[in-house]
Amino acid sequence: MINIDFLIKDLELVRKQSPLIHNITNLVVMNNTANALLAIGASPVMAHALDEVADMTKIASALVLNIGTLDVELIKAMERSGKMANQMNIPIIFDPVGAGATPFRDKCCKRLINECKPTIIRGNASEILALQNTQVQTKGVDSTDASVDALDAAKKLAKEIKSTVVISGDIDFITDGEKVAKVKNGNPMMEKVTGMGCTSTAIIACFAAINPNPFLASLHGMAVMGIAGEIAAENSKGTGSLQLNFLDELYQLTSTTLKKHIKL
Repeated sequence: MINIDFLIKDLELVRKQSPLIHNITNLVVMNNTANALLAIGASPVMAHALDEVADMTKIASALVLNIGTLDVELIKAMERSGKMANQMNIPIIFDPVGAGATPFRDKCCKRLINECKPTIIRGNASEILALQNTQVQTKGVDSTDASVDALDAAKKLAKEIKSTVVISGDIDFITDGEKVAKVKNGNPMMEKVTGMGCTSTAIIACFAAINPNPFLASLHGMAVMGIAGEIAAENSKGTGSLQLNFLDELYQLTSTTLKKHIKL
């Protein structure tokens, strides 16, 4: 399913090209996301103003839409950017944070999917189930379901909207509706650090910016995210040091490290 040499080549391309990743994201994770993108070698921009989002998207290599701290104006900005990305053939990575928690959030998710046609959707199990109108019980923005429980819903969703869907969790699943890949890297401590899921969405965007295959871009992004988090957790006393160590591991990732730690 994966050629490790292709993953290594993609990481090298990210560092060489330093793609501009336009993030319309939530206020909780903005700093974490920007630092993770810089650590891996990409160039982040966080532009939310309705009057400039489309122009910013024009010069970007990928667009991240993250609805964590949701409001009406933000949705308008996302729609405007998403439509520009579609015109420019720029990949859109959508993070439906908290889908299933409230009717308003679910309505906004459906609106963005219909209007912006995301290339890749990355969410936890409960979020993916909610996007498929499955009855779920969420805990705020946290998943109450195991990632494997959402696999059928993810495959159906991917087929319906012709996108790649990523379920992050104890095992990460990537599917285009037909093919399915699993990434088994990571550490449970990562779930205790806010914004790790949002960071994985942004890391996927880096790979989507340089690889036109959404399935492979998603697979490579989740593998890098999991490996960096796994190694960081081994060297951390708790969640505070994990945040710092994670950025260091992203920055220092080598081909040798990837080959040694990857678990698919």
